[in-house]
Amino acid sequence: MLPNFLLPDQIVRQNGSGPALDVSQHAGSVLSITLGINRIIEQESLDLSIYGSADGQTWGPKPIASFPQKFYCGVYNLLVDLSDHPDVKYIRCDWKVNRWGRGEPTPLFGLYVFVEPTQVRALSAAS
Repeated sequence: MLPNFLLPDQIVRQNGSGPALDVSQHAGSVLSITLGINRIIEQESLDLSIYGSADGQTWGPKPIASFPQKFYCGVYNLLVDLSDHPDVKYIRCDWKVNRWGRGEPTPLFGLYVFVEPTQVRALSAAS
C-alpha cells in the first residue's frame, strides 16, 4: 500500500538492502521515490538504487532506477515509471556506502527512502 517507506529513517554504516514493498496495485503508474539524508560525516559517498521483482524474491541484475551518487545531506527525488517495467510487482532499495580520508574508516549516513504514487502531467509547448 502506498505511500510507504522503502526504508524507515535509520543509521546506515555498511552496504545493504531494504525490504520488498508490494507495488502491484500501481502497475503502469509513475512512482515518486524520495531519498532523505539527514546525517553524514565528511569524505563519504552513498549510492542508492531501486530494484524490481516479479515475485518479491528474485531481483533483476540491474536496477530499474538509481539516484546519482550523494555526498551531502538533503532531500532528493526520483521518478520511476513502472510502465517501462511491466513485470515489476515489488521494489526494494539497495545501497552502497564508501568512506575515505582520515579518521573513522566506517561510513555513517542517517537516511530514509519514501515512495508514493504521483500524477505526471504532460507539458505542452505554447505555439
